[in-house]
Amino acid sequence: MISSNHHPSRGMLEYTMKIEEPHAEQQEPVMEVGEATSQDAEAIARIHRATFEATYPKFPKLHSAEQDLEHFKNLLERSRILVAKQNGEFAAYCAFGNGWLTDLYVAPEYQDQGLGTLLLNKAKDESSELQLWTFQENQSARRFYEHNGFVPAEETDGHANEEKQPDIRYVWRKQ
Repeated sequence: MISSNHHPSRGMLEYTMKIEEPHAEQQEPVMEVGEATSQDAEAIARIHRATFEATYPKFPKLHSAEQDLEHFKNLLERSRILVAKQNGEFAAYCAFGNGWLTDLYVAPEYQDQGLGTLLLNKAKDESSELQLWTFQENQSARRFYEHNGFVPAEETDGHANEEKQPDIRYVWRKQ
């Protein structure tokens, strides 16, 4: 069960999800979703790097941690970024704007707990159409997006992306 409370003073929505475990004391992790601020850039960069490296361990490391941080500082100025915290810890983020979902990353230790879906649904609520790119080899992401209504629109050999890896563009349109 998920319940929500808006906290205007903190600019965050607080979500409480009950996790049912047999014979275990029930815990209620607190999930907060809110607009990212410039102070969140470092946490967002850490989530991005940890998730990217866990998902694509064989890809070359093209950027330093400092370059990642600069990238996210700049991204905060030109995109809408939502962050999700679980029990006060940064767990995921989503960047979107102008019809594109440019980033949706959930830290490895927080995956499969609904945070990606929560952030994606927020972006979909504010958009009539979203497009995104993901790498063809990321079957988990492909299943996730297809399950959430995205359809494949284009595949490339990766010549246009930094990693030079085959990618796929997905499109979602509000019904």
